[in-house]
Amino acid sequence: MAEKMSLLLVSGTSDKLMAGAIIASGAVANDMEVDIFVSFWGLMQFKKNGSGKMTLSYDGKGMEQEVMKKMMEKKIPSFMDMLRQAKEVGNVKVYGCAMFADLMDLKKEDLDPIIDEIIGVGKFVAMAKDSKMTLFI
Repeated sequence: MAEKMSLLLVSGTSDKLMAGAIIASGAVANDMEVDIFVSFWGLMQFKKNGSGKMTLSYDGKGMEQEVMKKMMEKKIPSFMDMLRQAKEVGNVKVYGCAMFADLMDLKKEDLDPIIDEIIGVGKFVAMAKDSKMTLFI
C-alpha cells in the first residue's frame, strides 16, 4: 500500500496554489497517494469560468509583477495544469469543501472537473489521519 499525503489548500493566491500543485507532483513522483481538500478562497479558484486572475500572497506582493512576468516568459504551467498532470501520473484526488461550497451556493458542476467530489471536513480528517504527512497551505 502506497504512503499517503494530505494537503489542505485554503488560499486562493497563485503562489500558494502553485505550492500545493508542486508538492502534490513531488509526492506522486515519490509514489505517494495525495488527497487535497480545497476550501475557502482556494475553492473559488476552482470555479468554472473563474477570473483566472493571478495574485501573490502578502509575502510576495513586493515582487508580484516581476514574478508574474517571469512565469509568463518561462511558460510555467498554471497550478491547475500541474494538478492535472499529477492526476494523470499518480493517484491524486481533489475534494471541495462542502461547508464553503454550501456557503457560496456552489455545486460540483460549478467547479472544474478536476474536483473529484465535494465532501465534509469530517471525511477529509478521516482520510488525513492515515496519511504519512498532512500539510496546510
